[in-house]
Amino acid sequence: MKNIFFSIAVDGGSASGKTTGSKFISKKFNFKLLSSGKLYRYLSYKIIKNNYIYSQSFIKNQSKKITLKKLNDKKLYTPEVTGLASIIEKKKFIRNSIKQFQKNFIKKNKKVIIEGRDIASKIMPNADLKIYFKCSVKEKAKRRLKDFKKINKKINLKEVEKALKSRDFSDKNRKESPLLFVKGAVLVDTTNLTINMMEAKLFKLVKERLINKYGNI
Repeated sequence: MKNIFFSIAVDGGSASGKTTGSKFISKKFNFKLLSSGKLYRYLSYKIIKNNYIYSQSFIKNQSKKITLKKLNDKKLYTPEVTGLASIIEKKKFIRNSIKQFQKNFIKKNKKVIIEGRDIASKIMPNADLKIYFKCSVKEKAKRRLKDFKKINKKINLKEVEKALKSRDFSDKNRKESPLLFVKGAVLVDTTNLTINMMEAKLFKLVKERLINKYGNI
């Protein structure tokens, strides 16, 4: 096996398939995966534990304590953490604090894939492959309904659709690091794709890029 250095930046809105797709690429091609959303969840959890009190120094200190193991804690997926994460991710000093962790992650690993909303535009602008996931709001709502019902059993499809529309609008229009489709990115529209179809598409895409850079491997 050749000494391979390869980076993949994955961006997309909620329920677009980017996390599922990133996990597939990571497993299939043995890439180290970082889901950047977990970083905001981790800091949100720490803020809640600190009675919702936080400063720039508090965030900076907590950011230095992040590890991949800590990012997989189930406690990071409560409704309270989810709600706060969507608020703090808009703050510039918080984004700057976790940027160093992301940069270190890239340096430490030869084959990396990071997924989020500002990866190709801010974190890995020189990535070997940039992928942008999109999906229709109606289809995304169908996918997310089951997850939303865990929080609110009475919620219906239209309400989920409204929530996802609101989140996408916020991601694309926020001042700090908005969700962008950058030049050179490959668009993957998952609206009419099954998981198997999406995986086949991603496998072909990544393999072609690896061959383009390193030849047959």
